Amino acid sequence: MTFALHGLPVSHGIAIGHVHLVSHALLEVNHYHVQPRHLKKELERLRIAVDTVRGELAGLKAATGSGQGHSEVGAFVDLHIMLLDDPMLLDAARQLIEERRCNAEWALVQQMELLVEQFEQIDDAYLRERKADVVQVVERLVKVLLGRPGHLPPRRKDGLGTIVVAHDLSPADTIGFREHHVAGFVTDVGGPTSHTAIVARSQSIPAVVALHHIRHLVEDDELVIIDGTRGVVIIEPDERVLEEYQLRKAELELERSKLKRLVTARSATLDSEAIGLFGNIELPTDVAQVKAAGADGIGLYRTEFLFMGRETLPDEEEQFEAYRKVIKGMAGKPVTIRTLDIGADKALEGINTRVEPNPALGLRAIRFSLAEPQMFLAQLRALLRASHYGKLKLLVPMLAHAHEIDQTLGLIAQAREQLREKKQKYDEHLEIGGMIEVPAAALALGMFIRRLQFLSIGTNDLIQYTLAIDRTDEAVAHLYDPLHPAVLKLIGGTIQSCARFGLPISVCGELAGDSTYTRLLLGMGLREFSMHPSQILEVKQEILRADVGDIAPKVQRILKMDEPARIREAMERL
Repeated sequence: MTFALHGLPVSHGIAIGHVHLVSHALLEVNHYHVQPRHLKKELERLRIAVDTVRGELAGLKAATGSGQGHSEVGAFVDLHIMLLDDPMLLDAARQLIEERRCNAEWALVQQMELLVEQFEQIDDAYLRERKADVVQVVERLVKVLLGRPGHLPPRRKDGLGTIVVAHDLSPADTIGFREHHVAGFVTDVGGPTSHTAIVARSQSIPAVVALHHIRHLVEDDELVIIDGTRGVVIIEPDERVLEEYQLRKAELELERSKLKRLVTARSATLDSEAIGLFGNIELPTDVAQVKAAGADGIGLYRTEFLFMGRETLPDEEEQFEAYRKVIKGMAGKPVTIRTLDIGADKALEGINTRVEPNPALGLRAIRFSLAEPQMFLAQLRALLRASHYGKLKLLVPMLAHAHEIDQTLGLIAQAREQLREKKQKYDEHLEIGGMIEVPAAALALGMFIRRLQFLSIGTNDLIQYTLAIDRTDEAVAHLYDPLHPAVLKLIGGTIQSCARFGLPISVCGELAGDSTYTRLLLGMGLREFSMHPSQILEVKQEILRADVGDIAPKVQRILKMDEPARIREAMERL
């Protein structure tokens, strides 16, 4: 019987294939007693499982460094590797085995359930995410202990791919699927920034999440269509629907192949407005993707991924080498590097370990850096030294107060003095910019314009803070609306204020890379976009088709609207 389900679209495109259910090994765990003389053997069995999973994860981590996967995924895998050394999980499981003389898999599941219970009592976004990581690591260990690795089926003779259907997928699982003919991902839970969403987008695999109970509504080998643009999953489609989606899929693939011709094309509108297109990166290895897309430079280098997933902080020398590698790799093109943006759902091991009542509103980004001046100075010195090797621009995240800018500029001056004393070279004319990510910054723009040389709008956080929505929570993710009147007024007003004062401004959040909003941003006056390299050509295509002179008056009318329905109608006509 044909039926359709609706969820959150997190990776665009159309996929047609057969269901492969990823079962939960945890549901199959039996409890049995172990004879005292066999306890050492049971502990050894657990140790071997831990070593096996550690090896698997290390292999997957190495694969992410090859440029084929998304760098954020590497950080997630690092977290899973660290969990294998977490005494709260493994030491407690070993103690259970010895005291209760039980089998290893049952001990692991008992301890996992205890940890999950503790996490569920804390209203904390980062801990909520870590709860899922603990479950995924234990599931991986149990699969090894049970001898059921759960490989994907071989490629089918009909040429159709595999649609992976699961309650949730760990980053390790999704990377491991890369070598198989996976056509799409579908999960019960998740949001736009879930592991599945990040990996799917990085590999251009269609995905729909937050479908709640799809794992119980489909069976292995059933034919499924994923519409990753509309967020629709169709189970057992009839011939007419199947033919329609096969045609749409072919058209999309043809369009994607045509986009490659635009790599060398000049990025300008029909009325000759030049538009800068820049790439967002997380690690130095991402430079190759930026260059392959024909980007004008790097608009956002997220340095926190140098710090995450490790027991010790990177020292000044390690940071300097990473920054210099990126700058030299871009061969004279501008590189905007953001200082450490840690906190909320991104935490450092062993630093700032206090539990915050609300991490998104706590000690994060520039607040954290200013609270750790020695660590911040080391990063600033590394950045200044790297600026000698190309065109570096320094970007400060999550500014809200004038004194935060003043303190940052004071520390930059101190770092410069320290380098002068050591006779180390740096760019004396280094540009300093700030991110507009909170409504307070957008509404009090003057203090930023007077102190900084450029600005960048981080739309992900700006939307989240404006609408008071946790975008990682599937229960409210549908309320995360870039076209909310308040959001449009903040973004439009910021861009227009910068234009009046002649201050360069870019958008580096998800909005910049979604071609649905390209004309809207052009009409607001935006002339610099920064996005994941895989999105550059699609956005460039929209730019080449746009006439700013025609679009701008229409966008100004949209910015005056306060009814969502009218805004969406106007967007469709735009």
